Amino acid sequence: MNFTRWSARLPGTQRRAASRGTEGSVPAARGEYGPRQDHPADEGGASGAPGSSVDGPALEDFTVREIVGRLPGLVALVYGPEHRIAYVNEAYAAAFGPRPAGATVAGSCPEAEELGLLPLLDQVLRSGKPRTVKSRRTQDGGSYTVTCLPVESPRLPDGGVLVHAADVTDHAEAAERLRASERRHRETAVTLQRSLLPQELEQPDDLRIAATYQPGGTDAAVGGDWYDVITLGAGRTALVIGDVMGRGVRAAAVMGQLRTAVRAYARLDLPPHEVLQLLDGLAAEIDASQIATCVYAVHDPNEGKLVYASAGHLPILVRDEDGTVRRAEDPTGPPLGTGGWLHASGSIALPPGSTAVLYTDGLVERRREDIDEGVAALERALSGATGTPQVVCDRLLRSLGVTAEHDDDVAVLVLQHPARKGPDAELFHNAALELLGGVEAAPRARAFASGVLASWRFPVELRDLGVLATSELVANSLQHGTPPMRLRLRRTDRRLIIEVTDGDDHLPRRRRAETEDEAGRGISIIATIASSWGSRRTPGGGKAVWCEFALPD
Repeated sequence: MNFTRWSARLPGTQRRAASRGTEGSVPAARGEYGPRQDHPADEGGASGAPGSSVDGPALEDFTVREIVGRLPGLVALVYGPEHRIAYVNEAYAAAFGPRPAGATVAGSCPEAEELGLLPLLDQVLRSGKPRTVKSRRTQDGGSYTVTCLPVESPRLPDGGVLVHAADVTDHAEAAERLRASERRHRETAVTLQRSLLPQELEQPDDLRIAATYQPGGTDAAVGGDWYDVITLGAGRTALVIGDVMGRGVRAAAVMGQLRTAVRAYARLDLPPHEVLQLLDGLAAEIDASQIATCVYAVHDPNEGKLVYASAGHLPILVRDEDGTVRRAEDPTGPPLGTGGWLHASGSIALPPGSTAVLYTDGLVERRREDIDEGVAALERALSGATGTPQVVCDRLLRSLGVTAEHDDDVAVLVLQHPARKGPDAELFHNAALELLGGVEAAPRARAFASGVLASWRFPVELRDLGVLATSELVANSLQHGTPPMRLRLRRTDRRLIIEVTDGDDHLPRRRRAETEDEAGRGISIIATIASSWGSRRTPGGGKAVWCEFALPD
């Protein structure tokens, strides 16, 4: 057996050219059964280092048994198609026990089956090419990396295989501990990320909503994607989706602060562009090095559209009932935190039967592919996506190839404006009255409200409360507002909404009325009898004041 044929293939060994003789030549090693071949000394009589007068040991001065027997690696030599054992070194015997010469590997080496070596030995013997398996575990808990090398020798007419096993148990255990630690860190990070997202989405009366978040990759560095649904009152709903660039706990922390701020600003019931304007300044204060994109949209069932503002975010997509997909166009401003930009609001129709999708870039962005191609692919997937909002979420993820191994975080928010028919449609009604003629508008408003609420078959007690609330809201508008004035009544399957709009933009506030005061009690009465109330400025100037009553089950 020629030692130099396989010694270079053992893990951790290298073939070195002899320091003597022709550069690059390596003297043949003396085999266990071969006679020693004497080589003439170099000119000058020195066989060691230059200038040495005494010959030093050379590779041919050692037998293969001397070298292999003392290797820390586990070495075995097998031969023939039955893989009979010719030799095992001391390290192999110490690890697995002595092995009788001539015995088959299948019959006397249970570790070979545990390590999956029998098929490997067949492949090496048949192909004449080396094979390696990494970090295979035995039943006693040890792990080994095994290399099998073909051996050619006149003494082995049917061929042989040299088996070299390196004990990598410590490395395997360390790697497993590292993987377990990474899993725990990732679980902690994902738990943190999910805890900052809504635990349960609010479900407005007029919309059906579902959302999904999927962390990207398998590392512990989650991203800063978020979404939210915020009921604003009077049937209006705010929908938010955003993405803090970067990954890790820092991005998640910034995301949590922005989401909290959005909810606070939403309670002010401001137009979308004003909400983003406030967020822009706050984002720069939180962390000037972090960039975040965001879309803030408001749905008003009376208008049948989404009014939105975008800070560097991808466009909203809307699928009509016939499958046509529309893309929300500009205005789109720069990401949050850049400052110096005046955001503007836009709108996109959301008629009954339509579905809107808000999403982060992880859904559509791919390496070596323009992001517009990803948005176009999402449009195609949305055009054929039907079913409930959660079903649409799942179908979009599958269509865009988002799996558990996806390398970026993905957040998707799907909302549907149902097309109600039959008995379900009877639970949703609208009625409106223009308030004309000065103070005489008040009795007309009360009569109108009484007739409408009776036609909607509300209980007498609720009708009386509704008429009282109408009277107070109209009286407040007549006293403090300016034309045009309008009364709007709306019922859903869960609540009665009463709203009065006028042309004055001064918002009312609740205050304590003194005993001698003749005014100032209207809003206090509304706050006392209604489930909730509020006010907001309307886009063209003016304001809307509203209250809600929960319907009995």
